[in-house]
Amino acid sequence: MALALAGVAYATLVQASKPADAALAAGKVDDVAEGKSLFQAHCASCHGLSAEGTSTGPTLVGVGAAAVDFQVSSGRMPAANPGAQAPRKPPAPWVNDDTVRQLSAYVQTLGGGPTIPTKEQLDTTGANAAKGGELFRANCIQCHNWSGAGGALTRGKYAPSLNASSPKQIYEAMVTGPQAMPVFNDSTITPQEKRDMIAYITEIRSQKDPGGFGLGRIGPVTEGLVAWAVGISLLALAAIWITAKKRRKS
Repeated sequence: MALALAGVAYATLVQASKPADAALAAGKVDDVAEGKSLFQAHCASCHGLSAEGTSTGPTLVGVGAAAVDFQVSSGRMPAANPGAQAPRKPPAPWVNDDTVRQLSAYVQTLGGGPTIPTKEQLDTTGANAAKGGELFRANCIQCHNWSGAGGALTRGKYAPSLNASSPKQIYEAMVTGPQAMPVFNDSTITPQEKRDMIAYITEIRSQKDPGGFGLGRIGPVTEGLVAWAVGISLLALAAIWITAKKRRKS
């Protein structure tokens, strides 16, 4: 009986805190009703009328406002076509700061979850980009490449390029783990370490390539392919020139 009473009390408290969570994520509780209308108009066909999930879309209960902000602001949602992974694309015509905030507020009421990061959480003033580089190489380089250029994964999935990602989207991706990406919560990577990583990712975008052409910054495969193609072409031209010279003499 004690366990049952404790469970009921906890469920009641969680239910009562949901509007507060939504207000924290959206800025005002009034956005929840608007967000529900947006959800029913643009998202329910895949995720269900109550976001319970369907055969074409997962449940959104407990994903949090941060997941909605990341997916919708980056154009990944609403998805254009089913596939192994939703690609980044221009946001839908109805998407703007207000509608993203409203939709995020509604989804936040469906079981809580990570909230949209605040300006303080995204402030990289005084952040240690060198430390962020170490953390990035330890946790992210296996998929995203050392420069954040992205890379291929299994079964048609891929780690996207981070060049177009805003600091907020980078932070949200770490705390929500979209698609094939793992979740890096605050116990795994602290908020300060997240700011350090954001500082590193945004800083390397402006770095010049000391060797000349960057070749997409996707590593030795491209460099080797270019070296092979150029080398073979030069050898073929050299062979043609040598044999043509010999033919002229004969």
